[in-house]
Amino acid sequence: MKVDGKDMRPIWFDMASEIVQVIDQRFLPHKLIIEDLNSVDDTIHAIKEMVVRGAPLIGATGAFGVYISLVQENNKGANNEYLVSECKRLKDARPTAMNLFWGVDRVLSAALKQDKYETRIKAALDEALKIVEEEAINCQKIGEYGLPIIEEISKKKNGESVNILTHCNAGWLACIEYGTATAPIYTAFDNNINVHVWVDETRPLNQGSRLTAWELGKHGVNHTVITDNAGGHIMQHGMVDLVIVGTDRTTRAGDAANKIGTYLKALAARDNNIPFYVALPSSTFDWDITDGIADIPIEERDPDEIRYVQGLCNGKIEKVLVPPETSNAANHAFDVTPARLVTGFITERGVCRAAEADIMSLFPDKKKEKNEK
Repeated sequence: MKVDGKDMRPIWFDMASEIVQVIDQRFLPHKLIIEDLNSVDDTIHAIKEMVVRGAPLIGATGAFGVYISLVQENNKGANNEYLVSECKRLKDARPTAMNLFWGVDRVLSAALKQDKYETRIKAALDEALKIVEEEAINCQKIGEYGLPIIEEISKKKNGESVNILTHCNAGWLACIEYGTATAPIYTAFDNNINVHVWVDETRPLNQGSRLTAWELGKHGVNHTVITDNAGGHIMQHGMVDLVIVGTDRTTRAGDAANKIGTYLKALAARDNNIPFYVALPSSTFDWDITDGIADIPIEERDPDEIRYVQGLCNGKIEKVLVPPETSNAANHAFDVTPARLVTGFITERGVCRAAEADIMSLFPDKKKEKNEK
């Protein structure tokens, strides 16, 4: 995607320096800062502290982390035990996003097939780069498959603006290119369909108002930032035609974990007969579980993310304490939307209902892999 006319991704491998670099998303939209990932510790810090965030991007970062573990200063050559232990540390960085485990395991598997240290490094880097390009293509396909949904609404409205509500940031900042929830929006916009996006601020870290609004603005997409709790109100008053969100882990039966507050949007959408779609690449499915509420671990993050709000003040990025200093805070990062509230999934292989049979019909190879385990 383009930022002020320049092609940019949230993560890339700099061929000249042979260093993995990322956009530090903690400072957007007010500062664009690039960070180097020189060690596994750097990579874990980036994932934990949300320098990088969003399921596909976390997966790509974890994938590069395996390569980084092989070239960092304290590497132990082709020592399998050391490599596996470093990969475990990477996977422990955040508990909810399925893509992290998938990305790390895939690169680890490619590396372990090589006996020599030099070929192991090459295999790890090649696989990580392959994952990055595959995820970019998958998101592009999500946009293509989601386009007809928006086109149909536009036709029914005789070309009037299609009002789409989204939650958190499931854009290119979270997904290498295009995004998941935003991919159909960008595709529709690029096909001259009149779209307008309601952007939930997404407390506590405001990924909507900080990141999604920044992305959409750079692309020229009409959008309006709203408080998280305004979603139900504007649905009741006919101001939303469609809800599209992303997900950090989805069961093969259709339960979807996403940023806290998504479940409430799904309930409001159901009550107002508004289609509620979840957009995701296959790397975000957890093919081993069916009960999202019982089996998806929900990350609890630092309560200070609730207690403090960050913003621009007199040209400086500042943090401000909101509640009394003595008040406790609880910071549940995700919630689970049951399959019954999901109209459908938009994936790189097409659109399907949120039901196990329909999901597996799109991904019969995953059913085969599961049976072979």
